[in-house]
Amino acid sequence: MSPTIFREGKYRFFFFSREEERIHVHVVSPEGEAKFWIEPTVSLSDYVGLNKRQLMRLQKIVEERQDAIRSAWKKHFLGSN
Repeated sequence: MSPTIFREGKYRFFFFSREEERIHVHVVSPEGEAKFWIEPTVSLSDYVGLNKRQLMRLQKIVEERQDAIRSAWKKHFLGSN
């Protein structure tokens, strides 16, 4: 299961239900995908198929919406807000 947190343009932001405990978010688009750590700070974990410009844009989106990502993570994994 990979619940979608939100979409922005052609990008889908989501996480996998059975994965590591450290908060992070996956992003997928027709061109490729990326994974960003949310804690301790927003940072790129890995990627494939995306260029530097796309990665910079995605990191900005993740930084701007990190509170929503954390909230969705806690609600899904811990059952709380």
